[in-house]
Amino acid sequence: KGESKDEEEEKYNLKQRYVPPNYASIILSLKFFLNLLLIVLGHGFHRIKKIIIKKERHTVALQVMNELVKASPYKFSERETTDIHFDPRITGEAQGVEAETDTKRGCSNKEGTVTVAPVESFLKEYRIIGSVDSKSSKYSVKMAFEKNVILKQKETETPFLIAAKMGITEMVESILDKFPVSIQDLDADGKNVLLLAVENRQTHTFQFLINRETPLHESIFRKWDHQGNNALHLAAKYGEYRPWLIPGSALQMQWELKWYKFVKRSISKHLPIHYKYNKKNQTSKQIFTETHKLLVKDGSAWLTKTSESCSLVAALIATVAFATSATIPGGVKETSGTPVLEDEPAFSVFCIASLIALCFSVTALVFFLAILTSRFEEKDFAYTLPWRLIIGLTALFTSITAILVSFCAGHFFELKDRLKFAALPIYIVTCLPVSFFALAQLPLYFDLLRAIIKDIPQRSYKEFTQ
Repeated sequence: KGESKDEEEEKYNLKQRYVPPNYASIILSLKFFLNLLLIVLGHGFHRIKKIIIKKERHTVALQVMNELVKASPYKFSERETTDIHFDPRITGEAQGVEAETDTKRGCSNKEGTVTVAPVESFLKEYRIIGSVDSKSSKYSVKMAFEKNVILKQKETETPFLIAAKMGITEMVESILDKFPVSIQDLDADGKNVLLLAVENRQTHTFQFLINRETPLHESIFRKWDHQGNNALHLAAKYGEYRPWLIPGSALQMQWELKWYKFVKRSISKHLPIHYKYNKKNQTSKQIFTETHKLLVKDGSAWLTKTSESCSLVAALIATVAFATSATIPGGVKETSGTPVLEDEPAFSVFCIASLIALCFSVTALVFFLAILTSRFEEKDFAYTLPWRLIIGLTALFTSITAILVSFCAGHFFELKDRLKFAALPIYIVTCLPVSFFALAQLPLYFDLLRAIIKDIPQRSYKEFTQ
């Protein structure tokens, strides 16, 4: 029995890996060097301490949650009952009316009474027309008022729905294991746990629900809210909730497209043809186009502005690199026409760096121009435009590095006799500002790369921790 549990844990760990097991040593080494770099820059200790505190809080919160779920009665019978129960907290002027009316009807109710003020508020809210002067009418109004209280209690969100809405997968799993009937919970808008997870872009919760060992019933996938929207309609709707903390509107649009396609692949087989339209006779594709118009516009403007700036820098580097590649340090031999310094290692570095700078700057310029001439359609934000952007930025950063190496190698010929071994440290110190700038831009670059490579968008928790 213990071996089977270990095997299950091993299979689960294998599923959670994003890379093959033999890559683990490389990734661990990279993390180690990154931690050393953070410590050297003065950010490592604070960040590591913050991570430790966060893990401790998460562990304690998980333990508390499990105990609360065990102790919670989670009474579904109260939410499912249709009997009217009077609120014992309501007392006041209608007590005599209730007692007298109950006596005439041959029944006795001592569970609670209702005041005039809540009844009048109830009448105004629901605009009930008619006279309530008679005691019998007042009793009827009181019954309707108490029933409305019960109905409003039904519409409140349960802890299970709140956990799904906030993306707390551990709580969703724990409650579902202890109370399987919670899968039928609905909020005030008629949305179940699956609809709330899709609407709020809770990737991990949605994956947990669709990949459970005990598959969900078809009715859970085919559920729609009061507006007739199913899970695909809600995935297509761009609301106020922003879980994708990705720089740039273009990448926000890319992750919206990936989320919509992922949900469509996951639940399309569960939705019949007649589930294609909601009550407004809209398809999910129409909702996606309508709600993402502003995001497409902002993404197009962001890409255009970024490409214009980067293409200007790439053009300047290409001009300088072309002039540098045509210049031979030290001149050429009159007899053979070969470079005088061809046997020097620095000369080879100079030539190779100049060629790399020229080629990559021209490559960057071409890709940025391709972005500027794009039609910026919805489908272009999925792969075409992001790949052009990442290739253009990679080529631009490479050309900047190569042109700096080329300048240092060309300058070395004039200082090698005077400074000798001191020249290399001087060049390193000179390049430090550029290096710090590159390090500062690495998180942005990695975010771009992660957004492009991952098929399933991953939500960010930064907005809850800041």
